[in-house]
Amino acid sequence: MRNLTKYTLLVLVFSSIIGCEPEPIDENRLNFDYVSTDPESAEGILLNAYTGLVSQFSFSEAATDDAVSNQLTNNYKRMALGELNAQFNPASRWGNYERVFWANKFLQIIDADQIVWSRDEVADTLFNARLKGEALALRGLHHFYALQGHAGKSTSGKLLGVPYFTEFIASDGNFDIPRLTFEETVEAIMKDFDDALELLPTDYNNDAGSIDAKYDGVDVGTYQRVNGSQYNLRISGRIVKALKARLALFAASPSFLDGQGYYELAAEYAGDILESIGGTSGLSPSGLEFYTSDNNIKNDDEMLWRGSLGGNSSAYEERMFPPSLNGKGEINPTQNFVDAFPMSDGTPIDVSTSDYDPQAPYENRDPRLEKLVVVNGKTSFGALINTGVGGKIDRLDSIAELSTTTGYYLKKLLRPDVVLASDGTKTGKGHASVYFRYTELFLILAEAANEIGGPDHLVNGISPREVISAIRNRAGITTDDYLASISTKEAMRELIRNERRIELSFEGHRFWDLRRWGVSLDQSVGGSFFDGNSYQDFSVENRNFPAHATYMPIPNSEILKFPALEQNSDW
Repeated sequence: MRNLTKYTLLVLVFSSIIGCEPEPIDENRLNFDYVSTDPESAEGILLNAYTGLVSQFSFSEAATDDAVSNQLTNNYKRMALGELNAQFNPASRWGNYERVFWANKFLQIIDADQIVWSRDEVADTLFNARLKGEALALRGLHHFYALQGHAGKSTSGKLLGVPYFTEFIASDGNFDIPRLTFEETVEAIMKDFDDALELLPTDYNNDAGSIDAKYDGVDVGTYQRVNGSQYNLRISGRIVKALKARLALFAASPSFLDGQGYYELAAEYAGDILESIGGTSGLSPSGLEFYTSDNNIKNDDEMLWRGSLGGNSSAYEERMFPPSLNGKGEINPTQNFVDAFPMSDGTPIDVSTSDYDPQAPYENRDPRLEKLVVVNGKTSFGALINTGVGGKIDRLDSIAELSTTTGYYLKKLLRPDVVLASDGTKTGKGHASVYFRYTELFLILAEAANEIGGPDHLVNGISPREVISAIRNRAGITTDDYLASISTKEAMRELIRNERRIELSFEGHRFWDLRRWGVSLDQSVGGSFFDGNSYQDFSVENRNFPAHATYMPIPNSEILKFPALEQNSDW
């Protein structure tokens, strides 16, 4: 944290400033006195708080029961096989504090009231409120990331959160502050989110009929200049409400507060947003494959919050495509994950009424399986892929750190229209970092509402059963006697968790879900090989997490520097 201000000046200058020819100062650099009065420069500080947002491209699933990496040096693989400690933690979120201080520096600047955002007094007030709201929301979000990564129990058994910083601290200041309790941290994040909601519009758009009532009397043109659709990738009131729902569900989970009213808050926050889009009728029909085309990414109403589409790229496909398509086949879904997909009628494969055939394992299955996973003997990315006998370089373990180690390749998140030619030429496509999808919000409501009152408990007219029915119907499971048969909270809990596993797979959720649910991490993960006659299941990795890995360590370097910090137990 102490290094933050040392390099600040080098990253604040927008191209628009260069043309302004400011008066030269020592070493021809712009200092904070200038930044604190220049709108573009000050906003540059805020934009630094937008870095470090967590998207779907972490591939932390390699440390869960959903996937294995074929790369021997993959950090998540190393962690899962026993190397996790306070010095080596690939899942650490402590670095998000740097973004907290960017947000706090911007808030310090804006509270000094020295910047004129617009010569129009009304617009100036609106800009000031919106930008302050963004900073507060981002400060809360980065504290949430730190909480998610480092909350845990002290040696005395007390559930602790993380330090909460509400002021900018200079490089020679005091960073040595103790951790709040877990619930105090949750409440501090909620306060930042609530304060942000007072200042932010629900949505950024140019529809005069959708302007919030709090802006009554403001000229439409002025409003659109400040809060128009040109800002629709920035954090908004709707996004903050969704983040509150995510935070409340995390807090309510068994490994943390185990209820205590937070399930009610999670359901309430999620329900308010989902009611505004028409409940389950607002579930995006193409939301399952939100990543497959530029058109989906730009226009799909599945996206509650995403980054820009960006330029054409093939980086993820180069890592994940099967080797016959000139990829490295890096992330391999496990048999554990494949077994999570039910039959096409919604019946789990291990239920006695299931017609699952282990020698025809991909027939009559949930259609999502072949949309998300490359399975043996099926066409994916325009090519027939065999991972068993006759599969050549796609065959299981054919080429070390290139071919699959489980009998499966990843399909989800990859653009099927990316082409990696054998001569090294590439046809890339746009990929957007997605920070929040509506499907996650539906699943938050389902999980929370079920814990409150069971499968048919209504929140804003929506029940867990209705949510799961809509999600499975979108997937192609249209006759669902199994869902209809569920009558208990416990059975619905397992189904909701399984649907979350499938729908949010390979988006970075499973790693944290297992911990917040208190599910054992030391599961053997397996694969499947077709030997020409039959499918043979086998073990791939035996995971080796310490028993206390439900709560991840604070970096040891921080513990050594700051005596007030208390490490989580056993680290």
